Amino acid sequence: MGPQAHLPGAVSPRRFGVAVAVAATLSLDPPAHAASEHLDALMIQTLPSPIPAPAFRLSDVDGTPRTLEDLRGSVVLLNFWATWCIPCRDEMPAMEHLHRTYRGRGLAVLGVNLKESPRDVQAFTKTIGVSFATLLDTDGAVSARYRVRGLPVTFLLDREGRILWKAIGAREWDGPHGRAHLEEVLEGR
Repeated sequence: MGPQAHLPGAVSPRRFGVAVAVAATLSLDPPAHAASEHLDALMIQTLPSPIPAPAFRLSDVDGTPRTLEDLRGSVVLLNFWATWCIPCRDEMPAMEHLHRTYRGRGLAVLGVNLKESPRDVQAFTKTIGVSFATLLDTDGAVSARYRVRGLPVTFLLDREGRILWKAIGAREWDGPHGRAHLEEVLEGR
């Protein structure tokens, strides 16, 4: 089949794009998990519907293997970062604050470091006082599965392990909008 050949009944990529755009503009009812005013203020768009988060198994800075499945039942704030990334460094204290404030209510903050040595990551997290779990993506395979192209990138997963949204770039996670949104998610609204 040449590049111009189409399968019978197949929709061309151009028509598919038009169909998706038309369907999006015709949808009058927002999904049940529609973006709140808090997500709007944080400039985060939700997914049209939650999707399963790719499973992974990574070691933490102490060498203990951890899986995403270990956190099933918790709301997970999953952040991909590196010590050389200035915006990543800037948002770490806010994520630590969220961890300390909401861990008793079912929030798990999980950092995934991209391609750095355990010694460097451990020294950095100790220096700034990070107590949430930090995992090492030494070969970048997990970051690739999550389609992380730049840092920082943060995902919010619901209690069933589904991705609700993805945020590219640093945010004020412990500011009024970040906290209010987490309150909504933790209460199941």
